[in-house]
Amino acid sequence: MKATIAGVLIILLLSTVCVLSGEAELKPSPTEKIIWVDGIGSGFRKGLYQVGSTIGAGFGTKVFGTTQKHDLASASMNVGWVFTDVIAADKWYRGNLELLVELFAGGQFNPYGRYFVGLTPFIRYNFATGSRWMPFVEFGAGVSATNIEGPDLTGTFQFNLQPGAGLNYFISKRTALTVQYRWLHFSNARIALPNHGTNTQMFEVGVSWFF
Repeated sequence: MKATIAGVLIILLLSTVCVLSGEAELKPSPTEKIIWVDGIGSGFRKGLYQVGSTIGAGFGTKVFGTTQKHDLASASMNVGWVFTDVIAADKWYRGNLELLVELFAGGQFNPYGRYFVGLTPFIRYNFATGSRWMPFVEFGAGVSATNIEGPDLTGTFQFNLQPGAGLNYFISKRTALTVQYRWLHFSNARIALPNHGTNTQMFEVGVSWFF
């Protein structure tokens, strides 16, 4: 008798789970309604926020006047705000514009050890693909401090430019794994000479939370 009752209870429990799961598939959760237009990958809702962090490293290139290869490693934290509805909703490039502010820091490990820190605002365009894979392109320009100095830089204060592209893979409705590529450039806009600048191709991984 006890075994029969236990079996019935297990069947009822499994049935309830199945029903609730089915309802969850048919009716987006409140969180999903807040974040997405119509499910994961359909495009963000205007006013969405995100916080994220990344770590990465890159190899220097001698271009645009740079005389040495500056290999760097870095870590960052960022905060973002989606400030548009879905743009070009009927086009392949539909997506949202996002404003991010990023604080980053790290060190040069080749050709010699040095530090750098920076604060950079970014404009990012997130492509709405209709899937968990959402690529983006971005551009940032900000201020930095470093002791890399000669022969390519002079002085502690530097500007930084960072064009880049990346990909968010959503492992849940609100959490994404991030991989990205950025071109990181330091220079002082000829405030002091020499000002050859540094150029490093950065490869970064991280995680982002959306709310």
